[in-house]
Amino acid sequence: MRKSIRALSLAAAMALSGAASAHAADAAGAKPTIVLVHGAFADASGWNGVVGKLSRDGYTVIAAANPLRGLSSDAASVSALVDSIPGPVVLVGHSYGGEVITEAAVGKAHVSALVYVAAFLPDVGESALTLSAKFPGATLGETLTSVRLPDGGEDFYIQPAKFHGQFAADVPPATAALMAATQRPVTKAALAEPATAATWKQLPSYVVYGTADRNIPAQTERFMAERAKARKTVAIEGGSHALMVSHPDKVAALIEEAASAR
Repeated sequence: MRKSIRALSLAAAMALSGAASAHAADAAGAKPTIVLVHGAFADASGWNGVVGKLSRDGYTVIAAANPLRGLSSDAASVSALVDSIPGPVVLVGHSYGGEVITEAAVGKAHVSALVYVAAFLPDVGESALTLSAKFPGATLGETLTSVRLPDGGEDFYIQPAKFHGQFAADVPPATAALMAATQRPVTKAALAEPATAATWKQLPSYVVYGTADRNIPAQTERFMAERAKARKTVAIEGGSHALMVSHPDKVAALIEEAASAR
């Protein structure tokens, strides 16, 4: 009887060990979760086309709500989200969201890649404002309007009448009008806050930008991609700042390349 109990116990232990090994193998081969982080003057719905493509291809996707209140606090919000995700993660940032993912990736061993979509790749001490002014061509400042906040700060919006030409020139006018009406403001403090980390120096980075971007000039995008030694850089001819809306398949393709790289 004791022999049979010992045999059963051994069999059970072997079964549990086998199940654990299979689970570990499954986890090792699992597709990364894709976390998409929008930037200023946008919201998470701007990723809808990208989410659809990635989901059809079998990826788990989370389009995070970026608070747009301050770089350190926004990054902490995304960092907490990343901590809640088991398995590998690819972080994707648009515009100011590029700064946020760069900070949020600090100390995250399960973040496997960073993808920048018409986004900032800041070095330590740089901000959205300083990078925007590094090369000529940005026209965002003249399209902005501000709202004074109770704490004395300022929220920036793009004037609705100027949104299409400034932010989304290659998007149908009706879609751009909806984007203008639903845009999320960013604080002046967030755009001015300097980066404290440059995780693209350690993590594989991928960049896609539009040659007709009026928020972040193409020359600035090229400079940042070359400085980061991006594994792949895609320049979309005539692309605006809203590439995730106007070219979702191209954006999704680059994300999938980053997610599948070893």
